[in-house]
Amino acid sequence: MERWIFHVDINNCYASIECSLRPELKDKAVAVGGDPEQRHGIILAKNQLAKSYGIKTGETLWEAKGKCPDLVILKPNFPLYLEYSKRARAIYESYADRVEPFGIDECWLDVSGYNGDVYALAEEIRERMKKELGITVSIGVSFNKIFAKLGSDMKKPDAVTLITKENFRDKVWGLPVSDLLFVGRSTTAKLLRYGVKTIGELAQTRIDFLTQWFGKNGIMLWRYANGLDNSPVMYAGTEREVKSVGNGTTAYRDLVSNEDVRVIVFTLAESVAMRLREHKIKARGVSISIRDKDLITYSRQARLDMPTSDAVDIARAALTLFFKNHDFERGAKPVRSVTICGFDVVSETAPIQLRLDVSARKLERTERLNRSLDAIRERFGYTSIKHAVILEDKTFSEFDTALQNEIHPVGLLA
Repeated sequence: MERWIFHVDINNCYASIECSLRPELKDKAVAVGGDPEQRHGIILAKNQLAKSYGIKTGETLWEAKGKCPDLVILKPNFPLYLEYSKRARAIYESYADRVEPFGIDECWLDVSGYNGDVYALAEEIRERMKKELGITVSIGVSFNKIFAKLGSDMKKPDAVTLITKENFRDKVWGLPVSDLLFVGRSTTAKLLRYGVKTIGELAQTRIDFLTQWFGKNGIMLWRYANGLDNSPVMYAGTEREVKSVGNGTTAYRDLVSNEDVRVIVFTLAESVAMRLREHKIKARGVSISIRDKDLITYSRQARLDMPTSDAVDIARAALTLFFKNHDFERGAKPVRSVTICGFDVVSETAPIQLRLDVSARKLERTERLNRSLDAIRERFGYTSIKHAVILEDKTFSEFDTALQNEIHPVGLLA
């Protein structure tokens, strides 16, 4: 059976949804971002016309306004975007039982075994999205997930791109290596130092060299470049074995102080802790990833003395890592986004060795408190109760990280 994978990407997702519901915005440059009254809010999404002015995701509102004074900036409406995401997935699931989300605006579909023209099938989905939801999508069609994702990026907006086993060398290998999934800015810079500029050059680089440069990830990148990815598309609604729980967010403005970071970290830690408890697991390690205003990213991690699913424990560990590695007073750059992850998980019922300063009674009291927090949120909503530190800055305290987060899938790396 020939394998066919679609990657469907909603074009300019947030902005497209807003424009579909507001006909008066049809011929205007539109962006979704922070509060326009706050000079340091940032652009989260923009429509095609705004793109023509050179407006970029992640730049400040005032920078965007400088490029296009008539830019219409809308506050984000995440519940609306999630509703559209669910409606889009319902369309995808009418074609395939394997539908794997990659964020709120992207999905892979496995249509292997389809007897007709897969390109025509992709065109049908594209037209349905326009007709039923009023938004456009770009679809990559290929024999694996990596090239399908690459294909959806090659032609935007409102297009279908076919990459086959016969033509991928011609279509893919001449592209910049940075176009390949999981080749970020630092990996690109390192490859360029070794003279690897294109995906084709990566594909033809010796594996032993790549292993020396990147460890086992070098083998993964070599396989991706050579079209050898065989990772499955997960069934819709499939529960994966959870190996880590992480949440990240791009802040509405740059974080310029330890206090700013503390609010965001506690906000994310609450979400991570709640999701750990939902899965009845605890983390034995915590990591933090920081992206600065120049979009340079680094990550740090540490083991914990005791497994935990408590937000305070997770936040304290993450902040300790941050303070050791990012000193604003010594000129460290403002922070654009933060991701917190609890890893190396164990069952919440697994026996643990208590620290000398933690009694079994104290641990049980903390766990009862967390169960009470979960019960309140289940009844009254996630934002109904918060740690006081989160309320120190109203710019960030309204985050609902149960909705407004970036949860990075693990299916490709499983």
